Amino acid sequence: MQPWHRAMGACIFIFCRRRGFVVKLPAKSPEQSQSPRRSSLFWHRCWYQISALMPGTVLVAMIAALALLLYYGTGLSLLNPLLSAVVLGIGLGNIAGVSPIYRSGIQFSMKRILRLAVILLGLKLSLAQVLEVGLSGLMIVTVSSLSTFCLTCWLGKKLKVNRHLTQLIAAGTSICGASAVVATNAVVDSSEEDVTYAIALVTGLGTLAMVSYPLMANLLQLSPSAFGLWCGASIHEVAQVVAASFQQSALSGEVATITKLSRVLLIIPVIVVLSHQKLGPRPAATGRTSGAVPWFVLLFVLVILLNSSGLIAGRAKTSLLAINQFLLCMAMAAMGLTTRLASLRATGMKPFYLAGLSWLFLGSVSLMLIKLS
Repeated sequence: MQPWHRAMGACIFIFCRRRGFVVKLPAKSPEQSQSPRRSSLFWHRCWYQISALMPGTVLVAMIAALALLLYYGTGLSLLNPLLSAVVLGIGLGNIAGVSPIYRSGIQFSMKRILRLAVILLGLKLSLAQVLEVGLSGLMIVTVSSLSTFCLTCWLGKKLKVNRHLTQLIAAGTSICGASAVVATNAVVDSSEEDVTYAIALVTGLGTLAMVSYPLMANLLQLSPSAFGLWCGASIHEVAQVVAASFQQSALSGEVATITKLSRVLLIIPVIVVLSHQKLGPRPAATGRTSGAVPWFVLLFVLVILLNSSGLIAGRAKTSLLAINQFLLCMAMAAMGLTTRLASLRATGMKPFYLAGLSWLFLGSVSLMLIKLS
């Protein structure tokens, strides 16, 4: 403001005050005088947090976008976008390194974004899918999956594989591959190396099943519906199930897809049990237990119920599922960035043996139950 502007303003103010046009406002209370300052401090803190999270969040978003581009651009089902995001993150983190400026955003993606992605996974499930499988198919899926989970946990103890990695492999093998590993890790909070190792194992073995199952269909003399049920009950990823089952026939593909989606619902009791084990009992003085279900699991169940009711429109559901896949890839990219190859090598081969035995057991027991039914 120019000096003559200030002088003119002062003259106008003095003239108006003498004429009674200016009313003197009452003095502000200490609380009122500090409220703008508090508001300014609040917005300053918000901006500081956003600016701290932005670099790392943008970095993992770029890696996630590249992983999805590789998957949809090539059309190869072998390039699982979750696994690709992990591998890209590992490559960048171990070759170029990660600056401290990215750490806050990476941690945010590994925790908050991961749990939001788990909640949105409920859009893939509905109670109607369970009814379509039928009682016999549902029993086969439940018995084979839960027995595989329990056996894997038991074998992990015998092989002396750490408990968290064992639980991740058990969930990924018995339920739904990489998605189950991600959802389970939101509860057990394992290391990035364990998550990476588990995703690599279940994805690799699931791919082996995708290639080998169609070759064994005629040898095992399975009908199209029986083959579809076997694929849905024992192959890890939904995409792998679809790729394997539709090679046999359209009927096999439809049965396999419905069976697989109903099997994914088993993630709910598994997460609840694991969260209870992790929290454990509170001290006796409180008279209560801390085995409460995590808040994001409750929201996950709520989303399943909303999806089952048909309240979510088709276009909105499609958009949310696309966002969900992107968020999952972001979480995996963040885990890859914090994974160190030296730690993976130190883990050894025992987890590989564990995942292999678990995979063989699931395929065998589900096939046996199908033959007996």
